[in-house]
Amino acid sequence: MRRRTGSWGVFRMQAEILSAAAHPIRLAVIDFLRDGEQCVCDIAAHLGAQRSNVSRHLSVMLKGGIVDCRKEGLRQIYSLKTPCITDFLACVNNVLRERLAEARAVLARL
Repeated sequence: MRRRTGSWGVFRMQAEILSAAAHPIRLAVIDFLRDGEQCVCDIAAHLGAQRSNVSRHLSVMLKGGIVDCRKEGLRQIYSLKTPCITDFLACVNNVLRERLAEARAVLARL
């Protein structure tokens, strides 16, 4: 049985969360934080990106509810607010694998 959409509010909220993750740097941050909390300086170093750029992306992710932040002295420490987001990214990887398999099948017929 299909659910009635009635209001698009839930879908808009879901889209906001996905939008907060929808950037290669943000996806890399999520992947890096899967093993636990990290300071912004370590995240930037791991990504090979400018700290100011990473901080801007973390701000978007914080607003979107993807990460949490706490202060430890002068350091900002970030963690995944809901680590289950990595399950969604695993699903995305499955879609990529399927697309690759389909592309290989097309190429094999050439």
